Amino acid sequence: MLNVALTGNIAAGKSTVVDWLRRWGATIIDADELAREAETPGTEVLTAIVKRFGTNVLHPDGTLDRPALRAKVIGDDTALTDLNAIVHPAVRRRRDELVAAARARGDVLVINDIPLLFEALDPSQFDAVVLVDAPVPVRRARLRALRGLSNEEADRMIAAQMDAGRKRARSQYVIDNDGSLKELEAKARVVFKELMHRAKSTKPLP
Repeated sequence: MLNVALTGNIAAGKSTVVDWLRRWGATIIDADELAREAETPGTEVLTAIVKRFGTNVLHPDGTLDRPALRAKVIGDDTALTDLNAIVHPAVRRRRDELVAAARARGDVLVINDIPLLFEALDPSQFDAVVLVDAPVPVRRARLRALRGLSNEEADRMIAAQMDAGRKRARSQYVIDNDGSLKELEAKARVVFKELMHRAKSTKPLP
């Protein structure tokens, strides 16, 4: 089994690529989904978040108000570090459980969808890293069109993540999303085939 991390900065097209990989047969583990599970009411994680950031990061029904929390950590490295220290250990434990289950089932290729891979984790724990990337002007335009953000808001979100150039240097595969959707799919399929070839060539653990 090949255990792969897939990442990409905001509005680069990562989710679109993940959807194709799932359709083509890869097992997908979504870090954002695991974080949402870890942050449900009554969990230690949500309790710690409220203790650190205050009750105004909660909706009236006690669930996490993600936009409110995001506003507190964007541009504040200390706050973001504190949040990662609360959430990521729980996500890591659950991800390890899911990877072990996939290995036990005999799954061939596991794709871990992790938006903040380089910001929060050690990429070397994975067999390979795939980066989906797009030029900043393209990503800014997508944030404006799809989320209704101003240029200033879009630039704040883009600046909050590590520069993609640093991520490219540490990724084994880069899928450039600088053309049409059809071109992106063709590039993603090439990488998928290479990963499947590697996965099938990997000797199982004893």
